[in-house]
Amino acid sequence: MAKKDAPPRWDRKMQQRLARGEAAALGELYDRFASLVHGLAHRVLGDERAADRITRDVFAHVWEHPETYDPKQGPLRSWVAGLTHRLAVQRLRANETAALTRAGEGSAEELERRVRHASVAARADYIVQSMPTPLRAALELAYFQRRDYRQAAADLSITEDEARRRLRLGLQLLSTAHDTGAPGAPPGYGGAA
Repeated sequence: MAKKDAPPRWDRKMQQRLARGEAAALGELYDRFASLVHGLAHRVLGDERAADRITRDVFAHVWEHPETYDPKQGPLRSWVAGLTHRLAVQRLRANETAALTRAGEGSAEELERRVRHASVAARADYIVQSMPTPLRAALELAYFQRRDYRQAAADLSITEDEARRRLRLGLQLLSTAHDTGAPGAPPGYGGAA
């Protein structure tokens, strides 16, 4: 059995392949994480073209600086998500600051409120996408289809107690989106920095 703090084998191998400059590794990484990166960037920026640029920037950074990922610090997925979040928030701040300067309206507090709001929304998306399928399925039934725990239990063919447990755990994980040091958030993902 592997040590608890040992990084997943795929993550270590991918980091090594990227460090050797294997173009196929970058393609594999892109195939695995492009939708996550684009989705998080779009959630923060609210703009398709800006999300495309952030996606390119993230994978360019990974390609040019694979050594910045330390497998001992956490999963590659979390590192990529944290990098995406950081770059998207930087772009949002730059865009909003430029817009406030041009318009001569708004304030630094308003800018920070917008950035915090976008950050919380992006963390919530990441948490939902990262949670185990059984929890996500129960939350989706409750939220999108307005099912209570009894209906969710019947739809998922599980006991009512299990449905309540899944909903409670899913909501607890989702509530950490507001917490900048949240356990559900990837390392380096906290705050709006």
